[in-house]
Amino acid sequence: MEFEDNLEKGGSSKPAKSYKMTLQKAVDMGEYDPKFLATFPEWHTLSRHVQFQFIRTAIENRRRHLVVQYAEINNILNFSKKPHLTDALRNIEKQLKLIESDREELFVEYSK
Repeated sequence: MEFEDNLEKGGSSKPAKSYKMTLQKAVDMGEYDPKFLATFPEWHTLSRHVQFQFIRTAIENRRRHLVVQYAEINNILNFSKKPHLTDALRNIEKQLKLIESDREELFVEYSK
């Protein structure tokens, strides 16, 4: 096997790929904090309206991710025998409430 042969010789199979976060990737992953989004240079070239649309999309993406996580945890076999999972569900519920609160604050801030 080529991979194992390269490792035995001290080499690697392929050079490591660098990962670059972009504004779009951050939004797709559910990052909606304007302070974080402002770290991307293109953020400052966008109008306030477009910035808010990115934020709204990110909030919805984050909410969707949390709902999926909630469902995945809730569907684990023998859930009733794993009390630590209840804590995980509570944490997700707290995050969902925080997102809603942040959403309201951002609506007020960006409607000025």
